[in-house]
Amino acid sequence: MPAVTRLSPPDPIDALLSAHGLRRTGAARLVLGWLLAHPDTSYTHAQLQTALQDARAADGEGAGEGGGTLDRVTLYRLIDRLTQVGLLLCRVDVNRVRRYQAMPASVHALPHFECQSCHRDQPLQGALQGNALDLEVAAQSALQALKALGYQGLSLDLAVRGVCADCATAASIAPTPAVTP
Repeated sequence: MPAVTRLSPPDPIDALLSAHGLRRTGAARLVLGWLLAHPDTSYTHAQLQTALQDARAADGEGAGEGGGTLDRVTLYRLIDRLTQVGLLLCRVDVNRVRRYQAMPASVHALPHFECQSCHRDQPLQGALQGNALDLEVAAQSALQALKALGYQGLSLDLAVRGVCADCATAASIAPTPAVTP
């Protein structure tokens, strides 16, 4: 009786990397896997490096293929390549700090709110609910119009800036200093 060989399904991260013409290195799998596992979080380069190191330390991974620490230059180059092929979204916040997050394949605009007080970056997709579809349609229309004019490699970033509800509440509760005559 011949042996039956079962093929395991392809790793989705490897498939994404291959589909975008990237090498399937341990570092690439680690970075893309982390960002896909945390789709609603945007990271600065330093925050991403710390998160990856903490996760690897918690898993007890050592040196070797995909092991050890991911140096900052390798991480810079990797996130740059992932951004160029459209797997990551890179935004520059109000303080001119670059933030990276996974770019869902079906999304052309990721609205987010940047608090000018606490500097938190919060996704707005859930908050917009029904209006998120209107935003997506507007983003697709804008991108199609620009493509028709010959522009290439387009992405759209919608940033709303202001003071978040937590900071606004804290500011209204804060006691005013007493003035002594």
